[in-house]
Amino acid sequence: MIGLNLEELLLQNGRSRYWLVTQLESNYTVINRMIHGETTAISFSTIDKLLRLFNCRIDELFVDDGKTARV
Repeated sequence: MIGLNLEELLLQNGRSRYWLVTQLESNYTVINRMIHGETTAISFSTIDKLLRLFNCRIDELFVDDGKTARV
């Protein structure tokens, strides 16, 4: 399954969940779901914001747990 690498990116950048909540103008429930892989959808605008906030590439933002079906 594909997920977001937010916990690692927060650690690498010395940022807190509170910082991410304020930057995305969101709330803890949404951010915690994103961090714990409980999010089922994410908008392109949110992806773009995350890439800019963490100054990272798309392959650094997303992780694959290896259970994704390969065709």
